Amino acid sequence: RHFRRIDSCLQTRVAFRGSDEIFCRVYMPDHSYVTIRSRLSASVQDILASVTEKLQYSEEQSTREDALILVTMASSGEKAVLQPSEECVFTTLGINSHLFACTRDTFDSLVPLPEEIQVVPGDTEIHRAEPEDIANHLTAFHWELFRCIHELEFVDYVFHGERGRRETANLELLLQRCSEVQHWVGTELLLCESLGKRAHLLKKLIKIAAICKQNQDMLSFYAIIIGLNNAAISRLRLTWEKLPGKFKNLFRKFENLTDPCRNHKTYREVLAKMKPPLIPFVPLILKDLTFLHEGSKTLLDGLVNVEKLHCIAEKVRTIRKYRSRPLCDTAQSFLGLSQVPVIVNHGSAPATPPALSRVGAQAVPPHLL
Repeated sequence: RHFRRIDSCLQTRVAFRGSDEIFCRVYMPDHSYVTIRSRLSASVQDILASVTEKLQYSEEQSTREDALILVTMASSGEKAVLQPSEECVFTTLGINSHLFACTRDTFDSLVPLPEEIQVVPGDTEIHRAEPEDIANHLTAFHWELFRCIHELEFVDYVFHGERGRRETANLELLLQRCSEVQHWVGTELLLCESLGKRAHLLKKLIKIAAICKQNQDMLSFYAIIIGLNNAAISRLRLTWEKLPGKFKNLFRKFENLTDPCRNHKTYREVLAKMKPPLIPFVPLILKDLTFLHEGSKTLLDGLVNVEKLHCIAEKVRTIRKYRSRPLCDTAQSFLGLSQVPVIVNHGSAPATPPALSRVGAQAVPPHLL
């Protein structure tokens, strides 16, 4: 949502940098908002300065008790006050979070935006879309996101912790996208009121996961399977019973592939047999790097632990290997990606999935991705 202005450019995606400028809405307690232009790496103090200038607060007011504070609020109503020294605020916001500027007196009265709480009925167009189209769009879109991530972003993400990260905007965006796909899968199924349509959509989502796996897009594959393993979806007993036996067996195979037992042994064996280009399940890479980082010290008796750094470097090199060849076949050739605008539209609620791009002259339903 916060990168929408940049993502809507009709050109191939480029990596985000801390010096990039974006437009962002900062809301007030009455749900009015001001739009500010800020650097991606801006601190809370810089954002509040821009908001104060927009609201024409005087310097005297900003030093009194009614000075503004910056708050992140999720659709659930959870609130958190951001410290003035914190940086890269835009890259750490959750899927359903907004920035609010308020005084400390009005902090307790903050409530989520109305559209965050409202349930939007499901759109039936997803039932008319072909699974191949959706899977290929997912692959092409996530390849563009994965291609923009610099290898050092993985190191920065693991070594510096949540509050110390600087240049991880591209990695944060891909992780956020993975969560969105999981939410999208569950949301679309739960919004189906008809048992027949719900079973048909479940079958279609399993087929989409199979095509993503065939496209070597393990990120989309994992996100869909995790979404289908959600407790709310697993409890749909009648829907699962109505699923054809062929797709039940296929889903069991996919569950075994995503099984975390023995450190994701099955998934790692399948990934080792794939040839680049491919999109790995990025959260697992971060897990491996975190294990290497926290499992041993960087400095031992004042000396650098070179072996640890070599292991981390070797893990990071595998990311470059996955992208050693361009995605010139499968989904990218199907979409003609170099001529297609790829747009990310992070919905404000799980029931409002992000938008697809357009292919040729035919508009793809905007609620599908």
